[in-house]
Amino acid sequence: MSSYRILFLGDVVGRPGRAAIQNDLPKLADKYRPLFTIINGENAAGGVGITPDIADEFLDAGADAITLGNHAFNKREIVDYLQTQRPIVRPSNMPKGVPGTGLKTITKDGVRLAIMNLCGRVYMEGYGDPFAEIDRLFEGIETPHRFVDFHGEATSEKIAMGWHCNGRATAVVGTHTHVQTADEVVLPGGTAYITDVGMCGPVRSILGMDREIILKKFRTTLPQRFEVANEPGVICGVVISVERETGRATGIERIRFGEAA
Repeated sequence: MSSYRILFLGDVVGRPGRAAIQNDLPKLADKYRPLFTIINGENAAGGVGITPDIADEFLDAGADAITLGNHAFNKREIVDYLQTQRPIVRPSNMPKGVPGTGLKTITKDGVRLAIMNLCGRVYMEGYGDPFAEIDRLFEGIETPHRFVDFHGEATSEKIAMGWHCNGRATAVVGTHTHVQTADEVVLPGGTAYITDVGMCGPVRSILGMDREIILKKFRTTLPQRFEVANEPGVICGVVISVERETGRATGIERIRFGEAA
């Protein structure tokens, strides 16, 4: 075949998100036949962080790789796991010496896909310049098949990253805000882009969290302990079509799948 597909699923939130992955990922795989399946798992453990068991659960369910974000290290037990050869990446623009890596390359059916993870800096502290960091990563990558998960708060920063990588990345997909945006596009240089792919989690919630808890916080301004909503999960993500020879994207499709959708 002259092309292949990448299935990317947005931030998995807690048990409802994990259940949706377990129940519906096989159906999505049958429908779209992706060569690569990538999952952002940074909210998978109780809404913040990921554990080795959950990461293995995703890989066993059919994921080829896992990306993270600003909650990458919320569960201490993930530290050693990030230093293994497992296909999991944390934000690359973190201080030198932080466990893990922001770039891993996986190969399937003759295609070498470089998978990168970065965090934005607008409204998010502690991260280096993501634009300089992605330039540094690109310099060391020989394959034209390059997938970037840009985990950021500000839409402007994400859009800027898409254009910064235009023609140099197969895809730049935004994560973190848990709300799927309707701006999916293939940029002129062959880079698939979307500002946010949305979440895999309880749809009748507020960004995956219990509605009443969040409403109480807004109404009273008092601190609250956030809890993942006990509601059915929905899957949000994108399917990207890619030319095998060039690594250029030819299409990007938003997906929203599951009972709660």
